[in-house]
Order: sequence, then C-alpha cells, then structure tokens
Amino acid sequence: MSRNVDHVDPVCRAWIAEAIRKVEADANRSADTHLHVFPLPPEWGIDLYLKDESVHPTGSLKHRLARSLFLYGLANGWIREGTTIIEASSGSTAVSEAYFARLLGLPFVAVMPASTSPEKIELIEFYGGRPHLVDDPTTIYAESRRLAAETGGHFMDQFTYAERATDWRANNNIAASIFEQLELERYPEPTWIVVGAGTGGTSATIGRYVRYRRFQTRVAVVDPEGSAFYGAFQDGDMTRTAPGSRIEGIGRPRVEPSFLPTVIDRMLQVPDAASVAAMRWTNEVTGRYTGGSTGTNMWGVCELIAEMLRAGQRGSVVTLICDGAERYQHTYCSDAWLTEQGLDIEPYLAALRTFPKTGEMPIEV
Repeated sequence: MSRNVDHVDPVCRAWIAEAIRKVEADANRSADTHLHVFPLPPEWGIDLYLKDESVHPTGSLKHRLARSLFLYGLANGWIREGTTIIEASSGSTAVSEAYFARLLGLPFVAVMPASTSPEKIELIEFYGGRPHLVDDPTTIYAESRRLAAETGGHFMDQFTYAERATDWRANNNIAASIFEQLELERYPEPTWIVVGAGTGGTSATIGRYVRYRRFQTRVAVVDPEGSAFYGAFQDGDMTRTAPGSRIEGIGRPRVEPSFLPTVIDRMLQVPDAASVAAMRWTNEVTGRYTGGSTGTNMWGVCELIAEMLRAGQRGSVVTLICDGAERYQHTYCSDAWLTEQGLDIEPYLAALRTFPKTGEMPIEV
C-alpha cells in the first residue's frame, strides 16, 4: 500500500496566485522606460543612448529587480500571506521592495548602512517599510538573516538571487528592451552597453542575453573606487574584500554571489570625484537630474567613446540612468558634502566639458 504526503494548501495557493497577479498587473500598468538620445557631434558617427530607469514607479532601476525578486519568492513558496520581508540594501532596492510589500500587504524591514541618504530612508518609510540601520555595512547580511529568523520572515537576499530571479532570455529583461528600442536606429546592435554592478544582476542579465542572441555587443562594467568587484575581475580572486563605495547602489565591500565576471567583457574603475562630476555634467547637458551611479556610467561611456574615436570606429553605445538626483540632495548635489569627503570634481568636470569638442579624455584614472 503506497503512502502519500500531501502539502496542498488551497488557501495559501490562492493567496500566492492573487499576489502574483498584483505584481504582474503593476508591470502591465508601467510602460517601458524611455531610451533618450544624448547629443554628440554628428561627425563622430557615434550614437549614445541613455535608458531612463528613473521613470519606474519607485524611481530607479531597482524596480525591475524588486519585481523579479518578489515573483521569484512567491513562485518558490517562500513568500506567503503575512510573511515579513527582510532585505539588505543600500537604499534603492529597499525602496522598490517596500513598494511591492505594501502592494501585497506585507511587513517590510530594510537593513541598511547608517550612511544611507536621508532621502532614501524617507522613501522607504513613505511606502510603509521600517529602516533598520547598522553602523558597520559588512553586517547587513548577518543582521538580515537574524531578523528573518526572529520574525519567521523571508530574507530576499538580492545579492545572491539577483542573477537568477531575472529571466535573461526575455521576461522583465532590460536587455531585450534595449535591443527592441534600437531596432530602427542606424546602429541597432550597440558596440558597448555600459552598466555598474551592485548585486551584479544587471550585468549578468545583459551579458547572458547578448550571448544567447549571438550579438557582438560587448558589456562594460564600471566600478567605483572602494569596491571589490574590479580587483576580483582583474585577478580572478572572488574572495576579495574592500572598504566599500561612496556611490550608492553600486560597488560592494565583497564580491557578491550574483556577480558573474564570465559574461563581462571589460571593467573600468572610476574615481568617486569623476562619478560626481559626470553626474553633474550629464545634468547640464540633458536637463535630466541623475544620481551618482549614472555619473559612474557616463564617465565610463566617455572613455569608451574616446577609444572608439581613436580607432576610427562608428557605432552606438547604451548606458542607464539608474535613478534621479532628488535622492542625493545631501550628498552628491551638495558642495559642502564634497568638501567633507575631500572630493575635488573640478578637473574631471573640466575634462567632460571639453570632451564634445576634442573627443579626448585627458585625465587618466
């Protein structure tokens, strides 16, 4: 006589089904993000596009990740009615996850470094989340696990699950969106796509997608000073640690599990002063007020375009507007903060302002 073990819970399954419907409906209500043309001299024969992820409902690229993490947790049965959601985050992922937790009526706790910008903390609270600040950024993982065990909740763990929660073949895929939006452009297959790495999920998704679709596009990851990723890519030591980055949202004090160096073609290390300068320059040129990680992207973009010009190459380059400057009024937008941090952005700003005239990046980093 056979023995059966039955774990079917119709009430739980019904709640999960409705929760997934709500998350998918949010995506259905949100139009795709815009791909803006950045003005470059026409004689260069190079087109630069900025994909504006700041227009998501929660104002950043991390909205895509949060949606994918919730769907992953729901489909795996990790998130159920009443589950307390815990996340370790420097801010933007927590803002987006707080939004989705509120959508599903779930409690949310964000474990963040005490240095996180006040604007991001206020946004988490606005969406009903509870910030849990720690003085030592390296303890956010252990503290998140402790809180999840204490509450019987679920630790989302973006740094582990980012690369696997997003379907790199198509669904909720930023890479597919980029290539669809480029279809009618003169260079529909970009020479470079330039992104930063926080979890590593975005670079993993784009790197896998271009290989899967057999594109020749190369993926460049820009990494701020103080991050462990660049050194690990350079020498292959995935156990590397570092002090951590002042550019919120990218750069990490350790090499995160979702960081996949094998799908990255090049890494560029960018000084923090260059990131802030490029953020402000982008704002001057486009009128779009972007955050610090967008500045890191833009510095790397200019270096790569200068390289293309030296080689006589034509083509297109794509990067991301990760979030808006409104989240950094007390940091990157503040001259007083720059002075406190000992950051001199003027030489980098001068180089960027002359770049459209010369096509050269005179500062070596």
